[in-house]
Amino acid sequence: MTPIKVLLVDDSPVAMSIFRKVLDSAPEVQVVGTAQDGAEALNLIPRVQPQVICTDLKMPKMDGLEFIKHVMAKSPLPILVLSDAVQKQDIDNVFQVLQAGAVDVMPKPASVSTADQEELKRQLITKIRVLASKQVSAKPLT
Repeated sequence: MTPIKVLLVDDSPVAMSIFRKVLDSAPEVQVVGTAQDGAEALNLIPRVQPQVICTDLKMPKMDGLEFIKHVMAKSPLPILVLSDAVQKQDIDNVFQVLQAGAVDVMPKPASVSTADQEELKRQLITKIRVLASKQVSAKPLT
């Protein structure tokens, strides 16, 4: 089975390290690139050709919402938003990212113990597997 190619976009070195470690431990997923903001990620997409993008929302230069809009307009791909800003109480943020074209959201874990890491891995890999099987269509920039 060919691994699912994932692009990670997050300005937090700690979050990037955790997600990278979790995904690198899963043989069915291959992290093909990392970026610290949406602008950097847009430049990477044609080179690394990810099948799924995992992005944060709050980033410098180009935030996650703007990044999602650009991806969906230029080269639509399934996007999973991994962010502190998509907790259950953040209905507006969740609605905005889904309306912009993201396929799913997942709150960043508050802490990551070894037990939490296994649960994070299970949830994240399941979501990535599902997203990789989804067809997404372009949305014009508005």
